Amino acid sequence: MFDILISAALTGQVTQWLDQYGSILFYLVVFGLVFAGTGLFIGAFIPFITGDSLIFAAGVLAATTDRINIQILAIGIGIAAFMGDQVGFVLGRHFGRPYLDKREGPRIRAAIAKSESFYANLGWWAVVVARFIPWARVLVPAIAGIARMNYYKFLGANLVGTLAWGVALPLAGYYAVTIPVVKTVTYAIAAFFIIGSIVAGIRSWLGNRR
Repeated sequence: MFDILISAALTGQVTQWLDQYGSILFYLVVFGLVFAGTGLFIGAFIPFITGDSLIFAAGVLAATTDRINIQILAIGIGIAAFMGDQVGFVLGRHFGRPYLDKREGPRIRAAIAKSESFYANLGWWAVVVARFIPWARVLVPAIAGIARMNYYKFLGANLVGTLAWGVALPLAGYYAVTIPVVKTVTYAIAAFFIIGSIVAGIRSWLGNRR
């Protein structure tokens, strides 16, 4: 219910953006917020205005006016989401990790070791699932960089997460106007990845016990 109320409120908000700024600036505002949500860590402070509800509401708006092209919207959001995570990863690897490496406290060293082990085993799932969790989508890419997660694994997970979240959610908003079950299907996809991460975590835990 809370998610529905937020989406409804943001649909009205994004409609105002379209009326005030026009189509081109509307695209840029939405893309910029999605990118800044993870790339500039803005999502840690305003997660709902840079996340699921925003892009779902933008999709709903695209279905109600011919001033917004859903293909441009979905592709642009996907690119912005992808680049945001890439920037977060790079910042974590090239700035966060060197900073922590200068700290020699046992707690920090232990935390780094645990993070490296986690991202080596479950990093792919963590990056994908984080897309659907407001604060996690901000922190996980940077922590993956700090933990020196394999870049190509991160790249693949980022691409899958982008398609499942950044492209699918605005399309879900667009089609939910006429086909309400579409939103349910979209969140079923999210549930699949979350359940998959839980199963992978249990398998990893059992493996470590052996």
